[in-house]
Amino acid sequence: MNEVLMIEDLMDEVKETVTGWRRYLHQYPELSFEEEKTSQFVYDTLESFGGLEITRPTKTSVLATLKGGRPGGVLAMRADMDALAIQEENEFDFVSQHPGVMHACGHDGHTAMLLGAAKVLSKIRDQVPGEVRFIFQHAEEVPPGGAVEMVEAGVLEGVDQVIGLHLSSPIPTGKIGLAYGTLSANCDVFTININGKGGHSSQPNTAIDPVVISAEVVTSLQSIVSRNIAAREKAVLSVTQIHGGSAQNIIPQSVFLNGTVRTFDPAVRKKIPELMERIVKGITEAHGATYDFQYEYGYGSVVNDEKLTAKLETVVGKALGDEYLLHLPPCSLMGSEYFSAFSNEVPGCFLLVGAGNEEKGIVHPHHHPRFSVDEAALEHGLSILVHAPLYLNRE
Repeated sequence: MNEVLMIEDLMDEVKETVTGWRRYLHQYPELSFEEEKTSQFVYDTLESFGGLEITRPTKTSVLATLKGGRPGGVLAMRADMDALAIQEENEFDFVSQHPGVMHACGHDGHTAMLLGAAKVLSKIRDQVPGEVRFIFQHAEEVPPGGAVEMVEAGVLEGVDQVIGLHLSSPIPTGKIGLAYGTLSANCDVFTININGKGGHSSQPNTAIDPVVISAEVVTSLQSIVSRNIAAREKAVLSVTQIHGGSAQNIIPQSVFLNGTVRTFDPAVRKKIPELMERIVKGITEAHGATYDFQYEYGYGSVVNDEKLTAKLETVVGKALGDEYLLHLPPCSLMGSEYFSAFSNEVPGCFLLVGAGNEEKGIVHPHHHPRFSVDEAALEHGLSILVHAPLYLNRE
């Protein structure tokens, strides 16, 4: 049988299975570092294919290795598996069965697509050049994340290049977003504790109110990007959590703030925490309060290797058609991606698989309680992951 026709037939056979896997994983999401049942499902599913070397680099991650029948290089392909602490509000029949936990970023689809690619490639191993490593990563959503642990465990030893895909609801189904050079932002995390003096709400003059001070801090922090960072630079500072108080008639002793900072330029990345602490220090001292400030440098930018990106552009054209290609400008994604931990070690490329569909009502952003993906996109990602080793690993 013609090799191309055989591959297409195998992908047709597995695409419904991939959708089923995605729906199963969607029903049973697990948070970062807690992906015990998810990783066991991945392990057992991979084992059922036969012919793969399967290991557990960390407690909740999986690595599968396929040795092809033709000479070639070593390609790693990565999918993430963790979910988010969000209460799902969708109404389809495979919604999350775990209260307060949801696959609101597409990782269920990423895992399902990579499983599908492993199944197809296992059936045509004689045609596969070199070696393919299927990396199922834990803990992508929470820094410092699981990718560094996997790198330290040796999953990239001997690897020539690494690729990853991300389902993207802002991009319509039928388009594959590809950027040369820097794609995503650095993402850092901060925590601020405002320590005041508690008291009765009827006598605020006897207290030092950390709620009022925190409100001033939050507002003032927003001036950093708008007034201290050059307009040509991209940066986002978001306070995403405020916790404090226990009753309506008690001025609390302290208030906790938490959030993220996203940047591209290293100098801007270094400057922002200095400006943040200056603001926090000034406001708290003005009110007679104290503070604790912690800033953690998290995920670095994903920088796509130019040569590998050009090769993947060809892969997308062969797998799907040139009309699927959507060229993205550099620094187009303010979101962050822990794929950078892999692509910092070996040449890497990260693609965005369009999964939004207004006609189907699939319009909600990532990390939204009604986030979903157009499942037609799973077939597109599957095709790229199947074709990538066949072209990229050739000598």
